Order: sequence, then C-alpha cells, then structure tokens
Amino acid sequence: MQPVLDYLATHRSRFEEELCQYLRLPSVSAQSSHNKDVRATADWLVKHCRSIGLKAKKHATDFHPIVTASTPRHPGKRPHFLVYGHYDVQPPEPLEEWNTPPFEPTIRNGAVYARGATDNKGQHFAHLKAVEAFLKTDTDLGCDLTFVIEGEEEVGSESLVAFLRKKKRELKCDGIVVSDTGMPSKKHPALTYALRGVTAMEITVWGPKADLHSGIYGGSVDNPALVLSQMLGSLRDKKGRVAVPGFYGKVQKLTAYERKQMKRLPINETQYRKLVGVPKLFGEAGYTHHEQRSARPTLEINGLTSGYQGEGSKTIVPSWASAKITCRLVPNQDPRQVNRLLGKQLKKLCPPTVKLEIVDGHGAEAYHVPPTGSMSQAALEALRESFGHEPVLLREGGSIPIINEFKKVLGADSLLLGLALPDDNLHSPNEKFDLDCFHNGAEMSARLWPKLAEL
Repeated sequence: MQPVLDYLATHRSRFEEELCQYLRLPSVSAQSSHNKDVRATADWLVKHCRSIGLKAKKHATDFHPIVTASTPRHPGKRPHFLVYGHYDVQPPEPLEEWNTPPFEPTIRNGAVYARGATDNKGQHFAHLKAVEAFLKTDTDLGCDLTFVIEGEEEVGSESLVAFLRKKKRELKCDGIVVSDTGMPSKKHPALTYALRGVTAMEITVWGPKADLHSGIYGGSVDNPALVLSQMLGSLRDKKGRVAVPGFYGKVQKLTAYERKQMKRLPINETQYRKLVGVPKLFGEAGYTHHEQRSARPTLEINGLTSGYQGEGSKTIVPSWASAKITCRLVPNQDPRQVNRLLGKQLKKLCPPTVKLEIVDGHGAEAYHVPPTGSMSQAALEALRESFGHEPVLLREGGSIPIINEFKKVLGADSLLLGLALPDDNLHSPNEKFDLDCFHNGAEMSARLWPKLAEL
C-alpha cells in the first residue's frame, strides 16, 4: 500500500494540471450548442483512462455518450465494484457573476474554480487518480473495478437507465461507490447513507370561463385563488406535520444511533438559521433542524400562480389558480401511494364551486443503506485514515434517482462518499473544488478498495 500512497503524494501537481485540462472542456449537457463539446469530453476521458492503464470505451446512446473504464480482470473469482460519476456539467450562466471564466480553471486559495469542478468532474477524477496509483506501481487492488461515467446526469440520466439494463450481466457487482454528495467540513468527512425520495404533482383550480370584473361579479362566484389558498393551507398543521391521512403510515422512526450521529454535525441551529437567512426556523415539532431537512418527509409548494401579475392593479376574479407541489419522502414511502393520498385529500378539500385538475409528475423512492453494515464501516475507516478526522454519518435531504436504479437493476448497494464542501457553489457561479478534498479523496479511494476486497 505504501507505494500507492507515495505515488499519490509525488504526482499531486500533475493531477491538478490534468484536472484543469478536464475542466476546460465545456460539457454542458442541457444546451444543444455544446453537444460537440460533450462528445469531445467523452473522447478525452476515454483517452485519459487508457493512458493510466484502464480498458476504456465510449458507448453511443440516443443522446450523450457513456464512458466505461475497467481495471484488467484477474483470473478467478474476485469482488467487482463500480465507480459512478458524470462528466456533464450545469450551464454556467449568469456569466457576469463569475470572478474568472467558468471554463478557464483558476487555482486560488487552495481550490480550483471552474464549472464542474465539484459537480462532478473533480470528485470522480480523484477515484481515477487512486486507481492510476495502483496500476502504475503494479500494486494489486484486491478487486476488479469498473468506472461508469455518464454525460446526462444534469438532464435526467435517461440513457444510463437503459444502459444499465442492457449491460446488466457485465456490470453485475458487489457494490457501487459514488462521490457526488458532500461533507460538512474538511474536519468532518462524511458517509451519506440515506437520500430522501421525491414525488411531484401540479394542481389547477378552475373557476369561471374567463377572468371576471371583481366589482360586477365578485361575491357571486367563488375565487379560484382563494379556494386554492385555503386548500393548500389545510395541508399542514401548526406543529409542522403534513395533514394528509395516511401520509406517515410507513415512515420509520430514527434509531437512537442515528439521532446520536446527527448531533455530531457541526452546524448548530443559529448558524443554520443565518445560513438560510430567515428570522426563525420552522419544521416538524420534536426533531432537530438536521433531522427535519434530511430524515423526515415534507410537503412543499414550489410554485403558486393565479390572476394578474403585471404592474399596478387589475380588479378581477381570476378564472383559475395553480400550484406545483413536491413531497420529499423517506425510506418505505411509495411515491405513487403518497400522490394518491394527497390527491384524495385535495379532492376532499375542494368545494363544488370550482373544478379541480391534478397532474402527477416525476417520482423517486428514498434510498437507504445500513450505516452499521460492513461496507459502510469499511468506508468510514478509509475516510478516517485519509482525512485524519472522525467521519460523520449523513442523511441527505435531496434525491439522486439513479442510485435507486443501481439498486433495482444491479441489486447492489451504493456508498455515497462525497467530497464537496458546503461553500463549493454547486450549480452556481464560482463553483470550486477544494484541492485538499481532491487529494484526500484520492487517498480515501486508494485505502477503500483493499478494505472492500477483504469483505
């Protein structure tokens, strides 16, 4: 193992230069003007993977290519693990808010600034450098590895789902490692062991056939905006609980171990309130702000529209009102069932003076891997050794739907070992990646594979 660690230490500067080469490629998957750049990035990645000793291939899809890269397979039965990442990036706009151009990587204050630096090029590149260290020093990893790096994560990963099903046999594995989440600080490296799921719907309340003069007709017809507001206001009680019968029916309680681990997280209630910029926090009674934002289900209004929105006043009874709603879900909650329960309650709340239209949207189940399991414990040990601090366990409030697809299609659990810091500006101007996290992440990856192989 020491030759691997020595190699990582010796080649730190070159790794940073190569990462900057990678970041210069504007692989914006959402903008058709960058389609050629996305393909060029896949080509660069294939070439780079081959240069470090991996067997790499670009797979064409109906949209953007998928890159796979595998270590040389050893004879006999060995554990096989996947490393997932994505080479596509978010659009860089608004460009005027960047201190330096988004695709001209700049290193300052110990971090590299560029679009995609943390999300996700830098994070999976750390894993590639770890594997390079094994291959170039002729050190056995103890297992076989396959990288699956896609170009559509920022636009829904549609091609990857079909790819997993098509390549199910050759991608069969004992586990998956993903670095696409974060850690609270460099002193708090983290294993994310749970993700919330999500379900979405849009509702519209229809009233009169057209906007009506509120002086002539107001008071004789129901106002769709008021009706919708009253309906939505009834979906949450004063204690912050979702007032939909059956909503909490399958929700598992947090264990004492989980609640103890969450108390170790560094951001206290006052710091969190200042971070989000509100006069006072609000959430489900009986839970901390960490638990509320990551381990409890929610109902949120994401958009609310009705009537006149222009300058000045316009005295009308609007003909319709609509709202976009999402629920964040926890393990055991079924997105389709939650939508049915919510739809049933909305129909019950809707008066006969208007018509209600409900359109279901996207959904994804929550994800959970036991934090006390052997794979999780191996990951925590690798984090501890590489970062030099006791790691924390996280439940992430957001959703990564592809993690569920890995579980469904390949039957394997994922270890979410994020290297991003809270101020890395993911999806925002001046995105960055801390270079200590990059190099410590490469060491973490190097220490991880022998530990997983032993299991």
